Amino acid sequence: MIAKVTSYIKTSREELKKVVWPSQKEVIQHTMFVILLSLATAIFLGGVDYILNLLLQVIFA
Repeated sequence: MIAKVTSYIKTSREELKKVVWPSQKEVIQHTMFVILLSLATAIFLGGVDYILNLLLQVIFA
């Protein structure tokens, strides 16, 4: 059991050495993209919700 755990940890460390980590600039750019895309989606869905609420008020009022 201990040999399996040791082997797993060793293999994991070797694989982590192969990972190409993004630069700080890339992380910032991707984070900004995600934030802006989230805001755009929220604004779009908020607008659709507002229009549908107005439409329902006109229909049922």
